[in-house]
Parts: sequence; structure tokens; C-alpha cells
Amino acid sequence: MPVNQPEGARVTLGNAAGKREAPGGVSLVVPQANINATVAQNILLSVEYSCRGVATIEWKHVSSWGTTKIVEWKSGNYVNISTVYKDRVTTFENGSIQLLNVGMRDAGYYFITVTEEYGTNTYGTIIVNVYEIIYEDLHFVAVLFSFLAAVSAILICFMWLCNKSLHLFQKKTAHKLTGISLRMQSRYRVFKPEF
Repeated sequence: MPVNQPEGARVTLGNAAGKREAPGGVSLVVPQANINATVAQNILLSVEYSCRGVATIEWKHVSSWGTTKIVEWKSGNYVNISTVYKDRVTTFENGSIQLLNVGMRDAGYYFITVTEEYGTNTYGTIIVNVYEIIYEDLHFVAVLFSFLAAVSAILICFMWLCNKSLHLFQKKTAHKLTGISLRMQSRYRVFKPEF
């Protein structure tokens, strides 16, 4: 939906690639309409505009927290960045902006309006989804992995001790059996009746 669009400056969709053209000669291409990002990531809201005269570019952010004007500038002229975004926005001549260090509040709709000096304008929208990395889950997995590694190390040591004990027991039993069998043989020889 156009922002402050003058009467008669109708915006039409030029093609499926996201190109929009107004009758006055302003066109806007939004190559990526959906952006997924994680917290603390830098994102590029990429667009490409063209027009006959000098254009004014304006970006706004709309979310459940409200509408915020991010930046406004004229091509080759001044750049007016909102104080909220002062150290977080970089502008580019093609109309794109880069947001640095995004947070959960940066999720939402980003509207760009390109207004030609003759009054015609066009607009574009980019949807930004910001996801939070849940460090508690990663912490739980790390603790669980450490616990399982410790339990397996203890079990391996226990199995080794059991194996050693079994070998010692088998040696002692074999030694006793050998001693018993030698005694039995000697007794058998002594008490062996002769016929």
C-alpha cells in the first residue's frame, strides 16, 4: 500500500520478480521479500530503484511495537537516520539498507517508499523474521553429553576392574585346583592298592 501517494499515481506490479513501476517512471525491485536472521546478525534489506529525476528514499519498520521511521535520504544528498537506528544502519545508493546487530524487536515489516521529485512514488515490502538461539537448550545438551561421557568412563573403569578381578580369581582358582589335583594324585599313589 502506498504511503502518501498522490492521486493518479497508481502503482502496478510489473512482474513476478518483485518489480514495481509507477506511471511517472519510478521502478523498484525487491529481490528477497523474506529474510530470516538470528539475533546479533547483520542483515541487508536489498532493493534496486530507478527513476528519471532525483528520488527520496524512505524506510519504515512496522511491528507489534509500532511504526518507526528508520531513515530518509535523497539520492546524492543528505541522509536522515532516526536516533533509534543511528549506529545500526548503513545506506546504499541503490536504496538498500543494512541493519547491524539485529534483535527480536527488529522482526516485522520493512516498507520502502521511493518518491520521485515530480511526486510519483512506488513502494516495496520486506518481511524480516528474527530467531533467538536458545542457549539454555545448548547448555542442557552440553551438560547431558558431559554427564553421559562421565558415566560411560566410570562404567568402562568398572568393567576393567571386574575383568582384572575375574582373571585374578581364575588364576587363584586354577592354582588351588592344581594344588588339589597334585595332592589327590599323591594320595592316590600312596593309597593305591596293588593287585
